[in-house]
This record gives sequence, C-alpha cells and structure tokens, in this order.
Amino acid sequence: MLDSPTTKTTLRLPTLSGGVQEYRLGAASPYPSMVKGPFNRVAFAAAHVVANPLALYDPWVDTAIDWDATMAFRRHLWSLGFSIAEAM
Repeated sequence: MLDSPTTKTTLRLPTLSGGVQEYRLGAASPYPSMVKGPFNRVAFAAAHVVANPLALYDPWVDTAIDWDATMAFRRHLWSLGFSIAEAM
C-alpha cells in the first residue's frame, strides 16, 4: 500500500532509460485537505487507472495497469470526500 501523502517526502519517478530517480517534495500545503461538516454538493473525480511506467509493453496492443496503485489512489480520493466518476 502507498504511504500517506502527508508523510511521504520523496517520490520515485521513472526515467527515460527505464530506471527510477528520487524527487524531493516541497513544503506541505497550508490548506486543509478536507473541509469538515456537511456539504451541499457531490464532487466527482475522474480517477482513471494508473499505468505501470516501468513495464515493457506496446501500448497500442496491450496494457500495463497497476491495479494496486489505482485502488490506492481511489481510496485517497474517497478519503478527501470525492465520489468516483466511473464513466466520463
């Protein structure tokens, strides 16, 4: 499972050569991640799937979906109060 976005300070990003490179995040946002209390609207997030950037595949023929990362991202959006728009 992914680390909480409030505790992770570095990301491992894919490089063109197929490796990974560390990227250090900046300062945390001063704004709250979620407003407390009732809300009079439903906000939908178009949460598509997360691709595996290090997979060797032809995107015209096959897919390399990282389902664990996809579901972790959707759980993160749900924790922020978003609903998920399954078909846009």
